[in-house]
Amino acid sequence: MKKFFVSLFCATIVFVCGADVSSLNRVDQIQPSNPGYWQQHVDYSMEIDMDVNSYQYMGKQTLVYTNNSPDVLNRVYYHLYFNAFQPGSEMDVRSRTIADPSAKIGDRISKLKPNEIGYIKVNSLQQNGNSVQFETVGTVLEVDLNQAIQPGEKVTFYMEFNAQVPVQIRRSGRNNKEGVALSMAQWYPKIAEYDDEGWHADPYIAREFHGVWGDFDIKLAIDANYVVGGTGYLQGAPKSKGDKKEYHFKAPRVHDFTWAADPDFKHDTLEMPNGPTLHFYYKKTMNKKYLDNWKKLQSDTAKLMGFFSENVGKYPYDQYSVIQGGDGGMEYAMCTLITGERNYGSLLSVTSHEMAHTWFQFLLASNEAKHEWMDEGFTSYISTLATNSLKGNTGENPFKNSYRRYISLANSGYEQPLTTHADRYAYNQVYGTAAYSKGSVFLSQLGYVIGEENLKKTIKKYFNDFSFKHPKPMDIVRTAERVSGLELDWYLIDFGQTTNTIDYGIKSVYGNVIVLERIGLMPMPIDLTVTYDDGSQEAFYIPLQMMRGEKPTDATIASDWAWAMPTYRLKTNKNVKVVEIDSSEFMADVKRENNTYSLEK
Repeated sequence: MKKFFVSLFCATIVFVCGADVSSLNRVDQIQPSNPGYWQQHVDYSMEIDMDVNSYQYMGKQTLVYTNNSPDVLNRVYYHLYFNAFQPGSEMDVRSRTIADPSAKIGDRISKLKPNEIGYIKVNSLQQNGNSVQFETVGTVLEVDLNQAIQPGEKVTFYMEFNAQVPVQIRRSGRNNKEGVALSMAQWYPKIAEYDDEGWHADPYIAREFHGVWGDFDIKLAIDANYVVGGTGYLQGAPKSKGDKKEYHFKAPRVHDFTWAADPDFKHDTLEMPNGPTLHFYYKKTMNKKYLDNWKKLQSDTAKLMGFFSENVGKYPYDQYSVIQGGDGGMEYAMCTLITGERNYGSLLSVTSHEMAHTWFQFLLASNEAKHEWMDEGFTSYISTLATNSLKGNTGENPFKNSYRRYISLANSGYEQPLTTHADRYAYNQVYGTAAYSKGSVFLSQLGYVIGEENLKKTIKKYFNDFSFKHPKPMDIVRTAERVSGLELDWYLIDFGQTTNTIDYGIKSVYGNVIVLERIGLMPMPIDLTVTYDDGSQEAFYIPLQMMRGEKPTDATIASDWAWAMPTYRLKTNKNVKVVEIDSSEFMADVKRENNTYSLEK
């Protein structure tokens, strides 16, 4: 396999005290930005009793499901994610058979003992008070309903279950490598999403998640010496419950709920002037240099929160938590889990990336399994800008590494289109480069196509129109079209749905005549810089005919280039010495060596 870099980060989640839950409206009251749009709604109430010695817990779950679809539902499905951490599971087998297994998983699942595996066992399930038939199939619970759920109908499901927290392997688990006792992500029976594409009851094999918007009310009983942080607002001080204490959290308008707990957690808060309150949970037993990093991180986290709120959209909750836990970094509702024993640059970068996920994919809740590049790629784009802003970096193209990795993949022969399901990539490295690097390039190159100011407006409008919804790839493209007035479906088709590449070259220069050629299949408008014999320079913009317009530019606008024409002739007013295609390097040309032409004198 040809070498190409993959820079993989992961994702985030949090808890806060005493906030007014009613300040956030219900999801099903949101007026859609397009007629006919609908999305399901679910309200969870759970009572959890945690045994920190056996790492097992009992759960009671009441779930009120609102069918906002126009369809009659005869079945429902729940995700049972912890079942992936068992020998012989799909996650285990896939990790042991893929050509480049994740170092975090490898063959570790296959070696788990019965008291180390993860599981969620559903003991009973009722629909509106009547028992229903169900079957556990790997990480999915299949439920046959007694009565179909009609359009507009609300039904109540009541479930009793017991579960075991697996040894920390991937995201969730107990006793991670830094000694955090409980990293509780994807820990409860979670109803699958149903939308205009049908059910999304995907097995948990390797990647990430998709969930139904709703409200959570969680009561957690745990040993009194444990400190708990995570999603939601703490409803008063924890109450005594036998030899345990009970935390009561409410989380409005989220599609997931995560928590972490450890007896050695130190809990700091930082109140931002206009909100939210930032919470930090980290082990006080760490080496002093790591403790110092966590203190330093707090003011920079506030700066990151300000950057994302200003450049994407205002953070809508009253708190956000950064929690030591997990296996690297992973975003969740109102918080993130990150490993904490890092140098400061790494700690800041992972916090920036995971916090950025609050916007891309939490508030803009695209389906991470189907459109992983909208999740990881858009996050990589905006977190790169945020981190550079904090560090004062002013490089002309802050995304050069993303371009380099994508171009290496495109030239490797191993690329798969961005329409590939996240679990169906042949190589983990191909997934990583596609999701993180090509996804980031999708946005930064969109700025090249429509203009940077239009891109900034597009991102903000995209947030305003699609936060608290489930946007799809065409939604970001149509938003860019509305902002720019240009036709852009071709951009999504070629860059997002095929492996067509961009390759433009300078074929010849004769006196004052430049001939360009399109070598790759993907069309693009062209920024051209010409240096004349007398040393003067002129910038040209060659519009792509199928865009039906031009981006804002100070360059000399030439005639359109129709995609099917393999060559293009440009006549200038002076004799030409040097020509360069895309001097900014914001166009992802896969063979830049033919982008410059210099006449020998």
